[in-house]
Amino acid sequence: MLVERFGRNAAVSAIRTALKDARIALKSGILSAHTTEHLAQQALAKLSEEDRSSLRTLFNLTGTVLHTNLGRALLAEEAITAATEAMRNAVALEFDLTSGKRGERDDHVRSILCDLTGAEDATVVNNNAAAVLLALNTLAGGRDAIVSRGELIEIGGAFRMPDIMMRAGARLVEVGTTNRTHASDYERALKPETGVILKVHTSNYCIMGFTAEVSAGDLAAIAADANVPLMHDLGSGTLLDLTRFGLEKEPTVRDAVAHAGLVTFSGDKLLGGPQAGFIVGKRSLIQAINRNPMKRALRVDKIRLAAIEATLKLYRNPERLAERLPTLKLLARTQADIRDQVERILARTTDCVGAAFAVEICDCQSQIGSGALPLATLPSAGIRIHVKHGGGQALEKLAAAMRALDRPIVGRIEDNSLILDFRCLTDEAGFLSALSLLDRSALA
Repeated sequence: MLVERFGRNAAVSAIRTALKDARIALKSGILSAHTTEHLAQQALAKLSEEDRSSLRTLFNLTGTVLHTNLGRALLAEEAITAATEAMRNAVALEFDLTSGKRGERDDHVRSILCDLTGAEDATVVNNNAAAVLLALNTLAGGRDAIVSRGELIEIGGAFRMPDIMMRAGARLVEVGTTNRTHASDYERALKPETGVILKVHTSNYCIMGFTAEVSAGDLAAIAADANVPLMHDLGSGTLLDLTRFGLEKEPTVRDAVAHAGLVTFSGDKLLGGPQAGFIVGKRSLIQAINRNPMKRALRVDKIRLAAIEATLKLYRNPERLAERLPTLKLLARTQADIRDQVERILARTTDCVGAAFAVEICDCQSQIGSGALPLATLPSAGIRIHVKHGGGQALEKLAAAMRALDRPIVGRIEDNSLILDFRCLTDEAGFLSALSLLDRSALA
């Protein structure tokens, strides 16, 4: 069975390892003997563990909907179906079926992106950092790029806007101060060497108090007078007014396109699709970007492109979007709905974690995540687990045991409690099934 499932070389290696461990155990007096069946079971366990994917599906009960470390947006069924079909079949990726000649892969999403954003043209790359890199390299490679000091953001993984600009070959020209930047700051920085004025939407933090910034509209006027393109990086980016779903106001891509020559934004955050970076704007600038040799290195494959197209098509029917797009569906859940779910699960959860822990319903605050609306929280509900007698070590063991499940459960430790926020829990039966396999011996 081992040879058939894992191959001869892997099976032989695993059995030799099991035999070696058995000899060591016998010499040390830990065990008296090992049966052939026991050795085979050890080898099977080792090979099964090695064969299991490290990209494990899990329950995101952290309270962060778009959790970067957990894969961000869940895809709509339409996107999953489209990606699966693209994986199974040959597709007209760069083939024009009408002319029978070579086509462009951007054609699959160009028109719908333009319809949804009001842009003249559009292109797509593998993420928004790549979109910014490519756009800056095209517009300001070897030239100046003017940006406010208050907009020199750092995104996840310590990737910083100044570093991206440097790698793009642009010369960073900082203007203003951290908290206040004025139109005159941009105007004084303009030179013949200026390649672009860059505005960055600070979607992952907020400066409050004595502040000032130049609006996109005013910057557009300054850029037009100087005959310099204005580029606006929205970061997360959204195609719809989020207030209709009970969320805070966030500038839409269409708003940005009304002023900027180029707008960059993500596909896997608020938009709710697969990882992608979109560049939309004036046709002449998009054409220049598409001529850049870097574009080929940053392009997306047929699988992701199919999922992107299917996701964008959902936005044609905004009235049904919250029921069809998982990201918006999760963000729009009411606290009352989530609390009802918690009440259904509470008793079973209590039984599974054991008598050493107190389990109770709690109100909590979810967050959007991935740098979107950093100050916005969503009223939610969940389960609070704390140790009846003892310290935080028992709580850490419980969290570790939940992460060790075949389908891990990931929450957050806060105020000496393990919090499981149920906003993102859509599979109650699966959660209870996973939790029922919790190894209580690991909690001792």
